Amino acid sequence: MKIAILSRSSRIYSTDRLLQAAHQRGHQVEVIDTLRCYMNIASHRPSIHYRGEKLTKPDAIIPRIGASITFYGTAVLRQFEMIGTFPLNESVAISRSRDKLRSLQLLSRRGIGLPVTGFCRSPDDIDDLIKMVGGAPLVIKLLEGTQGIGVVLAETRKAAESVIEAFMGLNANIMVQEYIKEAKGADIRCLVIGNKVVAAMRRQAPPGEFRSNLHRGGTAEIIKITPEERSTAVRAAKIMGLNVAGVDLLRSNHGPLVMEVNSSPGLQGIEEATGKDIAGMIIQFLEKNVELNKPGTRTKGKG
Repeated sequence: MKIAILSRSSRIYSTDRLLQAAHQRGHQVEVIDTLRCYMNIASHRPSIHYRGEKLTKPDAIIPRIGASITFYGTAVLRQFEMIGTFPLNESVAISRSRDKLRSLQLLSRRGIGLPVTGFCRSPDDIDDLIKMVGGAPLVIKLLEGTQGIGVVLAETRKAAESVIEAFMGLNANIMVQEYIKEAKGADIRCLVIGNKVVAAMRRQAPPGEFRSNLHRGGTAEIIKITPEERSTAVRAAKIMGLNVAGVDLLRSNHGPLVMEVNSSPGLQGIEEATGKDIAGMIIQFLEKNVELNKPGTRTKGKG
């Protein structure tokens, strides 16, 4: 099978692991810099060019699209879909999951547990917004933030008002969420492939910090999740339309709450914490589903 990986660099851990896993299973694999792809968009013969040459159609493509290039990256991925390449995650699902507000609205509509979340635009509504999420302490998140950047814990009402007003003054889109005290600075990352959680780790924030992101000094360890947590993670990924996803959960007094569904989950932390070959599992998923989705087959596999 011929596999393409959309990524800015082959030196990124997750990209390198997927490259290794594909080679080990006997596939042809190439890393393609997303921003060097350009497209001829025509209904009769759409094509993709890369570094001055027309690309031959790969059988499958693995999108590793950074949040900062979501718009261009998903446009490139759509073009691969147009020429008949099977995507690990579809462009529409990636766009859906990257829109934090839209993704929470979709999850809420399907009954997935979430922290109480508020969204407003006018400074006149700040007072009621804070009441809506249960008052301080509360969490303020930039909708465009990633890896914990743009996430602020406001411990008092006055601090919350000041931070929200400051973000609004910069015309930044934010959402406000209740602070789940009982989580104690920890969350759970569930790695979903197809309809199964294949690995899970507990991420703990360092002392004095409430964000558990590994990029911000958090630590990770393997964890046994409950059937309810497992079901919530699988359902959240399915609602987003993602075949592969990192679903972040908080343990609350009223059950698991979804914080985010990540369409390009990093592999390093969870592989090191669990000792599992996640990259190999992703390649195996592609092998099965590319075969099922070939023209002329009777079954369309959605994973």
